[in-house]
Amino acid sequence: MKKAAIQAVEYYLPPETLTTATLDAMFPEWDVARIDERTGICERHIAAAEICASDLAVEAAKKLFATGLCQPESVEYILFCTETPDHLLPPCACLVQDRLGISTRAGALDFSLGSSGYVYGLGLAQGLIETGQVSSVLLLTADTYSKLIHPRDRSTRTIFGDAATATLVVGVDCSEVCLGPYVYGTDGRGAENLIVPAGGMRRPHSAETTLAIEDENGNVRSSENLYMNGAEIFNFTLGAVPGLVKDMLDRSGRQLADIDLFVFHQANRQMLEHLRKRIHLPSERFAVALSHCGNTVSSSIPIALRDAVAGGRVKAGDLTMLVGFGVGYSWGATLARWIG
Repeated sequence: MKKAAIQAVEYYLPPETLTTATLDAMFPEWDVARIDERTGICERHIAAAEICASDLAVEAAKKLFATGLCQPESVEYILFCTETPDHLLPPCACLVQDRLGISTRAGALDFSLGSSGYVYGLGLAQGLIETGQVSSVLLLTADTYSKLIHPRDRSTRTIFGDAATATLVVGVDCSEVCLGPYVYGTDGRGAENLIVPAGGMRRPHSAETTLAIEDENGNVRSSENLYMNGAEIFNFTLGAVPGLVKDMLDRSGRQLADIDLFVFHQANRQMLEHLRKRIHLPSERFAVALSHCGNTVSSSIPIALRDAVAGGRVKAGDLTMLVGFGVGYSWGATLARWIG
């Protein structure tokens, strides 16, 4: 039986950027320089008004195809992770199939998940391949969180950026396991701490839901904008992630020293540094890759992984630990051996 492995990763960032300097000029009362010092983010890429998640994903997939490692006709299944789909229906994966010229015999589905979505997507792709259903999966992540953020909400506007990634997962003949095992977790009690409260079926769009209100911290948003309780998200992360890493090591029979690079969800620099120190991870084996793009939700892990490969920090045969955590609450981790 063939084993699933990541063969290639590419990403796409929309050209428009929102820099620290721009935010500082617009909102001098925000002390944006201090905010960015804590977040570690210098610029965030912002999708144009007419650009949606599927548009970004198509560009990421085209970059993947341009490597020559695969072509649209070789893709047998599309998995598309997004929380900001183009439409309530149909799925973005179906739109992408048509636009990229992928065979009509390919499977295609969307799944809605945030910063743990890449790990979950790898688990789904591996299941499809190692049960013999398909031999190749195009795993796409794409989000346009900027469309959910009120322009005067510094709690979110200084952090999130738009992006898309394309990962080719294939079946290979390999003596070693290239993906897995996996550890997952969910706690829906934290749902209200990272949420867009209105605009869906539970609380439909209305004149009331579009009314913007300033909170006690000076952040402005409506019920149709993204709300993040930063303090609670921070506490959840520091509580859940160290145990997640330990569980991953226990399940795989590995030690911290066996991992060549730890690639966590790129939430913000302060959070990453707290996690790194708490878990006792050396900085030379810990990826930080958000200064040029911000927190890109489900795309953050593959972006950091691709940058690590390009920078020579991950080489063929290296073992990486991928750790996602965030909205839901949801968390997940896996091991991935780089075969590129």
